[in-house]
Amino acid sequence: MSTITTKDGTTIHFKDWGSGRPVVLSHGWPLNADSWESQAFHLSSNGFRVVTHDRRGHGRSSQPWDGNDMDHYADDLAQLIEHLALEDAMLVGFSTGGGEVARYVGRHGTRRVAKLALISAVPPLMVKTAANPDGSPTEVFDGLRTASIADRSKLYHELAAGPFFGFNRPGATPSQGMIDSFWLQGMMSGHKNAYDCIKAFSETDFTEDLKRFDKPTLVIHGDDDQIVPIGASAHVAAKLIPHATLVVYPGAPHGLADTHKHRLNADLLEFAKS
Repeated sequence: MSTITTKDGTTIHFKDWGSGRPVVLSHGWPLNADSWESQAFHLSSNGFRVVTHDRRGHGRSSQPWDGNDMDHYADDLAQLIEHLALEDAMLVGFSTGGGEVARYVGRHGTRRVAKLALISAVPPLMVKTAANPDGSPTEVFDGLRTASIADRSKLYHELAAGPFFGFNRPGATPSQGMIDSFWLQGMMSGHKNAYDCIKAFSETDFTEDLKRFDKPTLVIHGDDDQIVPIGASAHVAAKLIPHATLVVYPGAPHGLADTHKHRLNADLLEFAKS
């Protein structure tokens, strides 16, 4: 198992597949690098070096009590990129990972970056505020925290069986495999880490980070995303990022890396090659 130890002593697990120009994939909550397997396999099989990591407190990385916030996530990512001496990398962030990528740019710039992609991503800000009236009410995230404390195993199962993959929509055919994988990855996360991460992904404002994007950027989002609604996320982010390209998947849910993996694989490969 490949790991690095960060400056604050946190162990970060990562996978390093293939060879060629690097692509770094940052995962969503409460998942880990395994959630990117389809994209990592596809890109690695087509001439790219793909690095995926388990965010601190998730998967096989260590579970520190403190530091479960976007600044630490971004700094961990920076240390991984520097450890592997990656240059001209394409950074791709899904959901919470999109926030991690945005904060990386905000804190560390784009010296090592060639391209950026945000997939079903949380930026610029999820929670509803006076300045962000289209965001989700804070009660939504309070509900996640309450459910996490009460029975987080049940919470992860219900998210996967319902809105995450859109299996709660009329006519949907649930995949037990996708549900089981989401649940398993969720239960591999640290309880405190996943709890703290709810605040990190919902309340962090990435507006200024997005304005610092100065590389070609692809923004992909489903217009039936029940977790990160497209109106307050991708539509706004694409306007904040200079020269961003927005691609909307009609009818796609939040978890489109699985439900729409063939289209996403093709779009990411095309963007990586461009």
